[in-house]
Amino acid sequence: MAAEKARLRNPKYRDANISRNSTDLEAFGVSDAGPRLIQALTRMHYLHQGLGDPNNGKKLRVGVPIKEGFTEFVRVTWNSDNSTEVEGYCIDVFDAVMAALPYGVPYEYIPFAAPDHKMAGDYNVSPIKYTLESQYIDFTLPYTESGVSMVVPIKDDKSKNAWVFVKPLTWELWLTSFCSFVFIGILIWILEHRINEDFRGPFWYQVGMIFWFAFSTMVFAHKEKVISNLARFVLIIWFLVLILTQSYTASLASMLTVQKLQPTVNDVNVLIRNKEYVGYMQGSFIFGLLKKMNFDESRLVEYKSPEELDELLTKGSGNGGIAAAFHEIPYIKLFLSKYCSKYMMVEPIHKADGFGFVFPIGSPLVTDVSRAILNVTEGQTIVEIERKWLGDYKTNCPDTNTLLSPKSLGLASFWGLFLLVGIAGIAAFIIYVVRFLRENWTIIDDESTIWSKLVSC
Repeated sequence: MAAEKARLRNPKYRDANISRNSTDLEAFGVSDAGPRLIQALTRMHYLHQGLGDPNNGKKLRVGVPIKEGFTEFVRVTWNSDNSTEVEGYCIDVFDAVMAALPYGVPYEYIPFAAPDHKMAGDYNVSPIKYTLESQYIDFTLPYTESGVSMVVPIKDDKSKNAWVFVKPLTWELWLTSFCSFVFIGILIWILEHRINEDFRGPFWYQVGMIFWFAFSTMVFAHKEKVISNLARFVLIIWFLVLILTQSYTASLASMLTVQKLQPTVNDVNVLIRNKEYVGYMQGSFIFGLLKKMNFDESRLVEYKSPEELDELLTKGSGNGGIAAAFHEIPYIKLFLSKYCSKYMMVEPIHKADGFGFVFPIGSPLVTDVSRAILNVTEGQTIVEIERKWLGDYKTNCPDTNTLLSPKSLGLASFWGLFLLVGIAGIAAFIIYVVRFLRENWTIIDDESTIWSKLVSC
């Protein structure tokens, strides 16, 4: 267009003055039409695509469907003078998007309602979803997180097993601990029985004393006193077992008190196989999606509001309610922000296109509005709008993935403790044997072994 206005016909090139020291670029000719083309370009004015006034100077009339339930997305209120107030999450997003356009577009909201201010028509979905294919409309880019997921009740999987007290430790740690207790009991008996009356007596009494003394050290319940310094040294090291007992107590308390939240159902195939009742929002495309997933149509229950959904899930599938509900991510976030203590979202997330705005096909506003949607959703504005209408889901509701069952303590966490106790015990035993041999070498004859002398009373 600029070339036409400059009236460039048969443009000629002027030869450049080329010196011997010139570069190769200087050999190119210069068009004599350049100055006229630049002048024509500077005089041109470009109209933005959206300034084509698609409504011929009239206000953009924005249709607002009327829905029952989930009014946080779109809410229409009629005043006494029959005027309307339109508000909600989708309305605030639309206002922010229109404000982000590089030009002003006047618009007004027109509620699509029956004369009694109720929902008009049999199929009204607010906000609009990308589920309609038509030769008459164009969709903008989505402005919400896309996807369809499942909401199910939460069950508190607290341990009610009578054998829960053995779960804090793995079987390897239990076995190692038992062997260590027996080792310490036998070692203390060897170090004390020759000089301590409390460790003498009949055979079975001494066997009982070995186990009693070793295990009673856990709670300092033993009344027997030790005399030898070697035995005292072993007991000082053995008191490191307090680390193990305290860890066991903490782990057991965690298993008994911490909530371990688990979904009642985590597999769609289980719902289909057990012929459970599942829910979907009235008028939603999810009804068709569930039928494609091979759900029996007679097992599909519709609901209109979060309160009705809560009531159905509370009753359960066997008592006139439902076992699970399928919904889009934005609706699920709104629902869980109110009832996150009772329900949770379960993956997988089925693909869906999200919420968007609809314009007549060929409207020049579609491209500009889509670009403005990107600007709004990538900034802080969309976060503030979601917090205002849908609640602060991430803050108010705990992440159920972090509420995991406490793990049993393993040997890998305490092998250093048992190593120290073992080294101390073996060292004390070697010192005791060396002392015994040095003090009793002359009375040891060939008919008796060193071990028999060590354990003799």
